Amino acid sequence: MISWRRRMPGFGISAAQRDMCRRFAVEPSPPGQRTIVGFALSRPRELEPLNALRHPAAGSSNGWFVWRGPEIPQEDDKFFRPLHVEHLNEYAPELRPYLALPPGWGVLLAPDHEDVWYDEALLDV
Repeated sequence: MISWRRRMPGFGISAAQRDMCRRFAVEPSPPGQRTIVGFALSRPRELEPLNALRHPAAGSSNGWFVWRGPEIPQEDDKFFRPLHVEHLNEYAPELRPYLALPPGWGVLLAPDHEDVWYDEALLDV
């Protein structure tokens, strides 16, 4: 019998995610399988930087919200859309090593630039 984990490779926690959590001295909190990321899908892939914030998990959401560009999209028809975490590799593979950072963490990525921070205010939603 093939386990769910074997059919859905890469979930649990990867070595890169474990290393990232060690780097920032936090306990890993990987998103569960089939949980939802809020993703601004309407933004072009070329738009930079890639931004991600993690709020506490709620319902089927793992708390991650991801968008491209300098500002959070505010347009009603172009806001965050639900995306299963398994599909994030298709839209933002560069975010994969950061996914086990726990709620309260933020990430900004651009070519030759990485900014990772903790903001307690992200927990108050």
